[in-house]
Amino acid sequence: MRIALTGASGRIGRGITTLALAEGHSLVGIDRVPAPPDLPAGVDFIQAEMADYDALVAAFAGCDAVIHMAAIPSPGRHPDHVVHNNNVVGSYNALRAAAENGILRICQASSVNAIGHAYSRRPRYDFFPLNETHPNYSEDPYSLSKWICEQQADSFVRRYDGTAIASMRFHYVVPDRAMAVAVYPAEGPNVDKHLWAWTNLNAAADACLRSVTQPLVGHEAFYIVSPTTTVEVPSLTLAARYFPDIPIIGDLSGLRSFFSTAKAERLLGWNHDAAMASGAVMAGLDVGA
Repeated sequence: MRIALTGASGRIGRGITTLALAEGHSLVGIDRVPAPPDLPAGVDFIQAEMADYDALVAAFAGCDAVIHMAAIPSPGRHPDHVVHNNNVVGSYNALRAAAENGILRICQASSVNAIGHAYSRRPRYDFFPLNETHPNYSEDPYSLSKWICEQQADSFVRRYDGTAIASMRFHYVVPDRAMAVAVYPAEGPNVDKHLWAWTNLNAAADACLRSVTQPLVGHEAFYIVSPTTTVEVPSLTLAARYFPDIPIIGDLSGLRSFFSTAKAERLLGWNHDAAMASGAVMAGLDVGA
């Protein structure tokens, strides 16, 4: 399969590149920065902005799938309007350029924050573990942008018959658990705003590739998160301590995550820990939610 990959030089983009090449795919890497000096064989690189729609249409030509990872990965690094507008317009342009090229298989980066979460003044949760049916309470520009990106995907599958789009709700993608443990401890200021969650880089890349090779129909959002937390405190203890009034509707035994990945496991055949164990660990990458 020939895959167009936006954000190819970014944290997750590099992980996808490594795994895609290992699986025999070829890539068109697209990023706003110049090609890296160590660009691997099997990757054609195009420097382009996501706001340049015509450049995306040309870059996607001849590809079988699009994996759109280019985005500002969190609020705070740029003014609010820049975060929101960059992510929303980038998603729309990627989806529309794919449609113009007749590409039916698309994966895009979303976030656990698509419903409102870590960047909210005070997160609102209706139940644990969270699954893809949870209502949207987004309020910050980043979370809102990711929610809109998912709504755009809904509109595209309604308009373009046969299109399958996967929106991947990642949480703090890092090469290994130790990095996440250092950032999300059991105690400290606002520790409950992240729900002690993380995602292994190889597992994230594996989910993205599965989403464009598995027989999906329509648009689906998936939580792509480790099945266990970053701490050694039982999850039920954490829930009772920080969220005593929130109903528990699923399994939070042991160190189980506050996010359910059952949908990704069922529809994609994805398993976080299996993918983590089978992949080559990559260190030194920038991270985000």
